[in-house]
Amino acid sequence: MGRNKKKPFYEDVRIEDIGAEGKALARVGEMVVFTSMAIPGDVVDLQVTKKRKRYQEAFVRAYKSYSDDRIDAFCEHFGVCGGCKWQMLPYEKQLQYKQKQVSDQLTRIGRLEIPEVMPILASERDRFYRNKLEFTFSNKRWLTYKEVEEGSEVKNSNALGFHVPGLFDKVIKIDKCWLQPDPSNQIRNFVYDYAIQNNLSFFDIKEQHGLLRTMIIRTASTGELMVIVTFYYEDRDKRVALLNALKEEFPGITALMYVINPKGNDTITDQEVEVFSGREYILEEMEGLQFKIGAKSFYQTNSEQAYTLYKVTRDFAGLTGTETVYDLYTGTGTIANFVAQKAGKVVGIEYVPEAIEDAKANASFNNITNTSFFAGDMKNVLTDDFVKENGKPEVVITDPPRAGMHADVVQTIIRMAPGRIVYVSCNPATQARDIAILDEFYQIEKIQPVDMFPHTHHVENVVLLRKKP
Repeated sequence: MGRNKKKPFYEDVRIEDIGAEGKALARVGEMVVFTSMAIPGDVVDLQVTKKRKRYQEAFVRAYKSYSDDRIDAFCEHFGVCGGCKWQMLPYEKQLQYKQKQVSDQLTRIGRLEIPEVMPILASERDRFYRNKLEFTFSNKRWLTYKEVEEGSEVKNSNALGFHVPGLFDKVIKIDKCWLQPDPSNQIRNFVYDYAIQNNLSFFDIKEQHGLLRTMIIRTASTGELMVIVTFYYEDRDKRVALLNALKEEFPGITALMYVINPKGNDTITDQEVEVFSGREYILEEMEGLQFKIGAKSFYQTNSEQAYTLYKVTRDFAGLTGTETVYDLYTGTGTIANFVAQKAGKVVGIEYVPEAIEDAKANASFNNITNTSFFAGDMKNVLTDDFVKENGKPEVVITDPPRAGMHADVVQTIIRMAPGRIVYVSCNPATQARDIAILDEFYQIEKIQPVDMFPHTHHVENVVLLRKKP
């Protein structure tokens, strides 16, 4: 110890484990210390940045020795870019920690008695597995450590890439990203080069000026491709020239779109999306079903693993063809439409009205006639009258956001008393909290983790709950 009296400095600390949110965990005496960019087996010096009663947060000042498990990261942007934080951990080890996270959360947070957790389902591809990325244009490029050290004159401060974690106005210029398949990298680099050659201005988020704001690229397993370029203001000549250049260079773009967004923030959910050429949607396919994905549609970002996740969900639901199924937090109705063939009828409920329009469109597009969809706040829609009108469900499937289910929704499920609940979660901690409330009436029968996002700490988990006799 030493150096900073207020904030401790620890030397030669061995990293023991990986804790919640994927942080590396060490113990110094009785104190638990969390850090990042380290893996179990590393021996490090730690500078504490935050002190709490039960734990501290720190950053690694120096690596004294590396873990035998450590491998070299494959991405040149690793460590600066905020994504893929586990590249230095072999994929098999990542899976082990995710599996452990699921059982820890259910037993520690939920204090639940659980059956043996089924082995986590790995993602077949651990690179180029995402179908959607959003890139940001910025005139405040994040300088590499080498540039800063050399103090060299920075000729070009423009960047097209990702926000640096914790710094809203700095963007790291990405040359090659390993997350999305071709032609994602080629499109991004082409647009960047075109903008530089043609003196198009990059956005300044602090000062709110500059033409180019963001670019979204969506790919589909069908080979279809969507590109959406967002401009801060309309400059017709420059906009048309850029979009035409994109269209000529990449004739395979199915849906080329643009947005004029003069707001303070980058979200386009409340903006008009215009079609420059092609269609206003791309098609994703799953077991012969086709899903229309528009500019604002939500769709699981790992298409192949979404299929795995939905198969587990359908399997857990144990449908025989006669059941009434409620699909809560249905999004664009993907799960509802996916299980419809094996159910009597499926009722989907979702907060976002546009998503419900997508769900209805996807149902009619696939000639599915036994699904119905309702928009509104779950706790307000799911009333006793609603259940009377739509039928009491034998099976409830719920796939809430990270915050989990509203307490009122949990109580409504208890009142509806379905025979089976299939709880799909992207956050095992809030899932454990909700299941603890259901525990008086329901018993956990199966637990199946699914890895959707290799090289990150995120894990999806599906739990089957059966009504106690």
